Amino acid sequence: MSLYSAKMFVERSVAFHNDALHVIVGLLIALVAAALLRSSLARWRPWLVVLALELLNEANDYLVETWPNEVAQQFGEIAKDIVLTMALPTLMLVIARRWPNLLAGDGSRA
Repeated sequence: MSLYSAKMFVERSVAFHNDALHVIVGLLIALVAAALLRSSLARWRPWLVVLALELLNEANDYLVETWPNEVAQQFGEIAKDIVLTMALPTLMLVIARRWPNLLAGDGSRA
């Protein structure tokens, strides 16, 4: 089974819209990358892992899918997928760097 076939199986097997899957998977990859790298979401490394994997995913989609008369629409979908996938990891990165107490708390409340 190819990567594309596996991805299509997951997209059709869950009750989420394809766009929602991009948002969910982006955050999950950021969290897993932070755990595996023993890093914080405030660091760039988990965010860069998500970006690299998303760019590889979209490159694979571009090579596998053929939209003969809709190239502009295909690139629009690629851009939308990248934005959706990176939205929550970017938000978490900004919050973790700018307002870390929102994520970790200051320890004064129980």
